Amino acid sequence: MSISLPNQLSQWKNLQRLSQRQWSLTQLFAEDSQRAKRFSFSAQGIYFDYSKQCIDEAVKSELIELANACQLKDKIAALYRGDKVNSSEQRAALHTALRLPKSERLLVDGQDVVAEVHASLEKAENIVERLRNGVWRGYSGKAITDVVNIGVGGSDLGPLMATTALDEWADSHIKVHFVSNMDGTQLSHLLEHLIPATTLFIISSKSFSTIDTLSNAQTARAWLMSTGAKPANLLRRHFIAISANLDKVSAWGIVPQHQLKLWDWVGGRFSMWSAIGLAVAIRIGMPRYYAMLAGAHAMDAHFKNAQFGANLPVMLGLIGVWNSTFLGINAHTVLPYDGRLKYLPSYLTQLEMESNGKSVTHSGQPIPYATCPILWGEVGSNAQHAFYQLLHQGTQKVSCDFIACVNYYEAADTRELKHQHALSLANCLAQSRVLAFGNHALPLAAQNQPKSLLDKFKHYRGNQPSTTLLLDELTPESFGALIALYEHKVFVMASIWDVNPFDQWGVEMGKQVANDVFAHLCSTPRQPADAGIEPSLQDDNRLDGSTEALLQHIDTNAASTNNSLNNNANA
Repeated sequence: MSISLPNQLSQWKNLQRLSQRQWSLTQLFAEDSQRAKRFSFSAQGIYFDYSKQCIDEAVKSELIELANACQLKDKIAALYRGDKVNSSEQRAALHTALRLPKSERLLVDGQDVVAEVHASLEKAENIVERLRNGVWRGYSGKAITDVVNIGVGGSDLGPLMATTALDEWADSHIKVHFVSNMDGTQLSHLLEHLIPATTLFIISSKSFSTIDTLSNAQTARAWLMSTGAKPANLLRRHFIAISANLDKVSAWGIVPQHQLKLWDWVGGRFSMWSAIGLAVAIRIGMPRYYAMLAGAHAMDAHFKNAQFGANLPVMLGLIGVWNSTFLGINAHTVLPYDGRLKYLPSYLTQLEMESNGKSVTHSGQPIPYATCPILWGEVGSNAQHAFYQLLHQGTQKVSCDFIACVNYYEAADTRELKHQHALSLANCLAQSRVLAFGNHALPLAAQNQPKSLLDKFKHYRGNQPSTTLLLDELTPESFGALIALYEHKVFVMASIWDVNPFDQWGVEMGKQVANDVFAHLCSTPRQPADAGIEPSLQDDNRLDGSTEALLQHIDTNAASTNNSLNNNANA
């Protein structure tokens, strides 16, 4: 018996009918003087204004009814309970357990998950305190001054984003650096400025087999070995590993005392709350790191308990579904008007597109409706001079999230900085206003229809929907709440679309094929394709014509590189 798709639900069909309306934000505000009040609320230190979305009470009610029909409440309970909500890998997705207080208890398959999490956090705390207090010493006896986090994806983006966002809370002399690029350019440039005797590397890899991470780790190890110090001493004093595959970590040479555990129920893009956040804790200290976890946990409780109509993640997620699936808006941009959040758009790009970029349901049925939009973003003030032209006058419909902090800069800071913060807030509010209302945002005298050719070039059509999120201030707690909000938004959207947001099979084939191509690149000598014969993609020993031609060009023009590759492959 076939399983019904969510688009067969009556609520879905009602929303399709409502989406056919000619939506005008200018008209919606003109008809309702209380609209801003009725389509906004506050929770967990975040003011949430979705009044500039193409939505009314009928749509809001139907979206909530759709969430009920899709059993969102039950799905949330299953997520928190530790059920195997990652259906394709038969795993739980317990990132919420990573921020549960130590006093809580959660049994999954007979194991108290909370006890395991806090045992790992306590081990991390011990490492953090030894580093920050200068007790941890390198091979020469000097204290560590620089920590390099080697990871990729969630093992890099999360800690990088958090460390940058919360750097004003840093109270350590230790500098934290991040390396992720496979080509080695980041690491090569960084090593030119670091001192081996005072540098510590954190290798963050759930599987401890990710080629991007291990290639950088091997380069770091070779750099340290060139000092002539004893290899065992270098591995013990200069490397920490965070992984779910501790056997591979040990085989690589890192001692058990410096291994931190991950679990298979922690997805990489949800792992910042685990020991993967070690670099963050080193920079801001464990008390503030725990405060970040507490902020995320407070959002978890809100998501679990608040009524859907006043639930931040639920409403943010339902609006996302309304825009992408029903209104056909297939692009979404995140615009933080705060330089401290400059890596948030990159983080959310991975979080949302890797989670919900799916085309089959949990049961494997092809999806006949639009799911995850293309997401990107930039710090708002920079974005205004980069891609706002398209937002205001392009042909694409784009939905936007504006994010800003109400309070910034303490009394001790200069008047000029306070002025700049006010200017940033003014730009945030102005841009969302112009996107919504176009020329109607101007004074009445300037709202006339274009009369000259130049007027046409200056015309703003408006009607681009946006949500504005205002944090009272950016603290470890509010930052944790903000990130958890977006995590749960992703889950809400996945629950409506009936997709699994916790696997990423679309990433795997590229890795496999890259290994195959690398083997061809390193072969000595390479066997070229027969002249005039197009290779068959069904032949395991042959490449497609384009890839073969590209390899031939590399062979011809990069002999020194190929010799190096061959030596590495034979080593």
